[in-house]
Amino acid sequence: VQLQASGGGLVQAGGSLRLSCAASGFTFSSYHMGWFRQAPGKEREFAAAITWSGGSTFLADSVKGRFTISRDNGKNTVYLQMNSLKPEDTAVYYCAASRSSRSIATIRGILGYDYWGQGTLVTVSS
Repeated sequence: VQLQASGGGLVQAGGSLRLSCAASGFTFSSYHMGWFRQAPGKEREFAAAITWSGGSTFLADSVKGRFTISRDNGKNTVYLQMNSLKPEDTAVYYCAASRSSRSIATIRGILGYDYWGQGTLVTVSS
């Protein structure tokens, strides 16, 4: 199983980035997918999630209106479009996979996920 996140980098406040996470080694279309982030010295926190079909999405209050999560089951890839970035968005961003048999209620929690990627660093300068 592999989740390869990419697309991070350095951007000025107000800018945009698009993260990608390419999955392999499991049946991607049978898994909900999530993005979490961890800022220096802080705990990992939920950012966004999308159900296995792409029919429903969930966003943390801190990113609503700025971030969009999407997926392409044909390409085994999940995306996180981040607009209007703020310095407080600076973090390592991790993608994760949650088997679809799990309750949707667990999709915002770290324990609700089965596989994790290695993370990609996003730095937003003021």
